[in-house]
Amino acid sequence: MGIFWDLLQQDELEKQQEQANSLEDRVGQLEDELAKTKDLLRKTLVALEKHVQMDIDGDGEMG
Repeated sequence: MGIFWDLLQQDELEKQQEQANSLEDRVGQLEDELAKTKDLLRKTLVALEKHVQMDIDGDGEMG
C-alpha cells in the first residue's frame, strides 16, 4: 500500500509543478503584453498630442 501512496503523491506533486510552471509562463506572457500595450499607448498619446497641439497628459510637453 505504501508504494501506491508514494506514486499518488508523486503524481500530485508533478501536476502541481506543471500548473506552477504554466502559471509562471502565463504571467510572463501577460507582462510582455502589458509592456507592449504601454508602449503603444505612449506612442498613441504622443501622436494625439502632436495632432491636437495640446498637452493631454500634463507632463508639460506636447508629443
